[in-house]
Amino acid sequence: MKKIFYSLAIASLLLSCKSSQINNAVPPEVKVTIDLNSIKDDKVMVTVIPTPTKEETITFNFPKTVPGTYSANDYGQFIENVKAYDAKGQTLSIAKMSDNTYEIRDAKKLAKVTYWVNDTYDTEKGQGFGADDVFSPAGTNIDSNCFMLNTHGFVGYFSDKLSTPYTTTVLHSDKLFGISSMNDLDPSTTSDTFKSNRYAELLEHPIMYAKPDYTSFKIDDMDILIGVYSPSGAFKAADITPAMEKMMRAQKKFLGSINNTKKYAVLIYLSSMDKLDAKGFGALEHPTCTTVVMPEQMPKEQMDEQLKDIVSHEFFHIVTPLGVHSNEIHYFDFTSPKMSKHLWMYEGVTEYFANLFQINQGLITEEEFYQRMADKISQSKALDDTMPFTKMSANVLEKPYKDQYLNVYQKGALIGMCMDIIIREKSNGQRGILDLMQKLTNEYGPDKPFNDNELFDKIVSLTYPEVGDFIKTYIDGPTPIPYETFFAKMGITQAKSNVPGNVFLKGQTPYITINKSTKEIIMLPEITLPEFYTKLGIKNGDTILAINDKNYNLDNIYDMIMASQNWKEGDAITVKIKRDGKIQDLKGKVILPYEEVEGYASTDNSKKAIREAWLKG
Repeated sequence: MKKIFYSLAIASLLLSCKSSQINNAVPPEVKVTIDLNSIKDDKVMVTVIPTPTKEETITFNFPKTVPGTYSANDYGQFIENVKAYDAKGQTLSIAKMSDNTYEIRDAKKLAKVTYWVNDTYDTEKGQGFGADDVFSPAGTNIDSNCFMLNTHGFVGYFSDKLSTPYTTTVLHSDKLFGISSMNDLDPSTTSDTFKSNRYAELLEHPIMYAKPDYTSFKIDDMDILIGVYSPSGAFKAADITPAMEKMMRAQKKFLGSINNTKKYAVLIYLSSMDKLDAKGFGALEHPTCTTVVMPEQMPKEQMDEQLKDIVSHEFFHIVTPLGVHSNEIHYFDFTSPKMSKHLWMYEGVTEYFANLFQINQGLITEEEFYQRMADKISQSKALDDTMPFTKMSANVLEKPYKDQYLNVYQKGALIGMCMDIIIREKSNGQRGILDLMQKLTNEYGPDKPFNDNELFDKIVSLTYPEVGDFIKTYIDGPTPIPYETFFAKMGITQAKSNVPGNVFLKGQTPYITINKSTKEIIMLPEITLPEFYTKLGIKNGDTILAINDKNYNLDNIYDMIMASQNWKEGDAITVKIKRDGKIQDLKGKVILPYEEVEGYASTDNSKKAIREAWLKG
């Protein structure tokens, strides 16, 4: 305590003598201000103050793509009116070189850069994955009720300052609260301040500003935040949290000691499905955060199921690429990205874990797990089953490889499964692919990337030569995987099963169409209708006006199809139809159509022990 009470004279002397040393000790940093209080034409202003440079000319950039999206989105196309200023407020010469790059001259005088940011949600056409839209979970929203700040859509970077620390300040209304896995260092209710060690770290931390609606809970030593934006208030964080907490506790138990993340945030944006709102549904992972976009109209039971599958996948990314990744990811080039050839691991093994942990922790049955894998086999064969996965991965931003990207969630997961089976068989059930990922995490970790061409040799050294043969033949090579051979190692053989279908679709063929002039939903005139319709008395050409007292037409047909996903066999149902100009109410029971599909079943009890080790070990 006594050391505090210096005399004013001594304190003054010390400050005057050491002030230059103190200033020099403070590391230089790029300072960013995002002003959410002043929206102009659906845009917000961003100010970037750089560290000094000795260069006469520098470039200021926006990302072409970001990790986890595997598509070129050119975020600079959403930026307007970029200006550069000196310390006196005079403009400096700045030239736009491309959508994403600006050249600033007389850069030694540069004091700040300002620009306006458009959001991406109101540009989406809903054309689906791989089309022109920015994938919504990687996009941005500017609305006084909710701002989705995927920081790569708001913050630019100087080419020579990628490794410089960033301090980001967000100015906002006191009615909004920012959910993030970053810690806010500003006690103010209208200003938040976040520190990042480098530009890439800032981009891994999205922030969602909305009316406060979040929950938090602790799993072991990990703090979890669940933030929800629901435009109509149909969902609350408290509604979604119980299912999420149950799932994430099971995931953490499954992972054991493989992860040491201290804080994890899930940002859930529910779209109104309006013309200017998000239409690309799914999630984007970050090392300590997941952004999720889903339609608000989805029934709660289905919302819980969808979130369980989607968020569980993203959460497992804390294993890879967070804990295990290549130089291409660690030193990501946001302007001219070079992709790693190991999407089979980053996305495939992650997707496999998202399914395996559910059988492991008793959240799904053995039969459900087999059916999920059978579905992935069927879907993977609809894509190019002979394209080497490593080649597709390394070239995923270009055609024809980008057209095969979705196979990372199908064949990629199956690659993880087969590798798991090999390790289980060779270790007599004692080890699997989770053990391999633990060893790789110990070898590398978040701050030590591997060389892309060396990973396979490292994996073989940690496992068995048979894993190397599998890699050479089925991951690095063009040979389709004989899944029956690998299932047989676990005592599993092919079997047919009946699964419930959708009453509005037979495979990809609909039973309904739309009258474009009236927006009414009509039963197709020439198609054989399943028992569900004939028992109710619905005929070809009938107009469906309402189901269970809810009116439907083209504007909310998606709601009708989503609601049908929750119908159970034997549920009471009332359908209001129009036939020959007359309105009728038809009452009956739900009769689900069933389809016979190829699947798998455990048939060899001599392999029961190793099978149990694989699924429950």
